[in-house]
This record gives sequence, C-alpha cells and structure tokens, in this order.
Amino acid sequence: MCPWARARSKSSATSQSIVGVRTKDPAFGLDAYWIEPAAKEHAQALGFTVVDCATVVATHLSELLKRHAHQLLGHEEVQHLLDRLAKTAPKLVENLTPGALSLGVVVKVLQELLLDRVPVRNIRTIAETLAEHAGRTQDGTALLGHVREALGGSIVQGIYGLRDELPVITLDPSLEQLLRDGLKGGEAASTFEPGLADRLHGALLDAAQQQELRGEPPVLLVPRELRPWLARFTRHGAPNLTVLAYGEIPHSKSLRVVASVGSTASGGRAAARAAA
Repeated sequence: MCPWARARSKSSATSQSIVGVRTKDPAFGLDAYWIEPAAKEHAQALGFTVVDCATVVATHLSELLKRHAHQLLGHEEVQHLLDRLAKTAPKLVENLTPGALSLGVVVKVLQELLLDRVPVRNIRTIAETLAEHAGRTQDGTALLGHVREALGGSIVQGIYGLRDELPVITLDPSLEQLLRDGLKGGEAASTFEPGLADRLHGALLDAAQQQELRGEPPVLLVPRELRPWLARFTRHGAPNLTVLAYGEIPHSKSLRVVASVGSTASGGRAAARAAA
C-alpha cells in the first residue's frame, strides 16, 4: 500500500496551506505535492485534486508512451499497417505506395501525427487523404496539413469531447502577419527582434497555464501554414499546449476566444490578453 497521495493544485492561492513534499506533476508539469493519506480530505477542502499513487504511475507511463510514440513507429511498423489495410482496400494501398508516395513520406507523416499526439488508428482515412493530394505535392508538411484536416473531427473530439463551443487561444492579426512574412523566408523566428521570441513563448505559456487553471484544454488556433512552426516552437516549453489549424475545426463547432497573443509594434513586447 503506497503511503503517499498526490495533490495537484487548482489555485496557487491554496498552495501555502498544504503540508507535503513539493514536486511536479510528472505527466502535465503542474505544481504538485506528495501528502500523507490522512491529509486527503484536508487537501480536497483546500481545492486540490487528490490522486492515488497507482493512478499517478499509470498516468505517467501513458504520457511517456504518447510522448515517444513517434520514435517507436518506423518503416516496418508502417508497412504492417498498410498490409493490414490492403486486406480490405487493396487498390488504395496499391495506388498510394510505391505508386503515389514513397514509404518514407508516409512514415514521416505518421510520425508527425504521433509527435502531435494524434492517433493513427484511422489508417484508411490517412491513406485516402495522402493518395488524394499526392498528385499535387510530395511535401510531407503540406500532406500532413491535409491529413490533419481530414482527421479534424476526431482530433477535436479527443481534446474537447462532445462539447459544441470550443474555448481557444488565438494570435493577434499583426503577429500572424509577422509570422507569415517570416515563413516566406523560411524561418519565422528570424523576423523577431532579439528577445521577442522568448517573450512570445512566455505569453503562450501563460495563456496555456491560465486555461489549465480553469480546467479547460489549452489550445492555440492558427492558420494552417503557421501550425507546423508554432507546434515546434511550443512543443518543449509548453508541452500541454495543443496547436490546431482553423481547417481542423468541424463546421458544426463554435469558437470562444479566451485570450489573444500578440506583439506591440513599439517595444516589441509579446503578451497574452484575455478576451472580453
């Protein structure tokens, strides 16, 4: 029997009243405390979420698998997925690879999906989308964008469940344009004055943490061409922030902007401001 319980704070104001060993939530990076089992009710009364040790370990292992799933998927694993698909859709697989795309491109797209924690179990939709767009582009990033839009319904459901209104963080139009201009040159960060990238990262992290404190999923919604760069930009420093493209949102869903992240022209500051 594990002698400890873990409590994750929902409010920084209550952290002064808890007695325990301070640590970090291993799965989500939030402040947490190891407490004695006898302190469970007191912690809950203070507004903490109390989790038993077995759940902590199971959640941590699950998060580790999700975080590194892209490293476990290679050519042999993807070929196995395609071989299974070929039993029910032989023409689709035959037309996809090696006809339209090399196996390496397909592997890259699937790895990128897993890197963003998008399940690849719907291999038929993925294959159909790749086959549909392979005649127009062989670029893995462009193909990934098309696949993500085809999977948009399941991606959004995995984040928000069945709710109809989706709270999202957006970028200020001026910042969006700054990033678009930078991507034309191949590297968005090169358009920033010194230090602005760090301030932008801080603003995104702050907006994401505010959403987590509200018990809401932190999601940044951006144009399709900006999504790959911003996903890489935030992946390590704000790993719980999901970056979605507008085209991935089903038409049946409505959006509620909870914060807008932007840069001011004077002084180059980056900040997240709450939506009214």
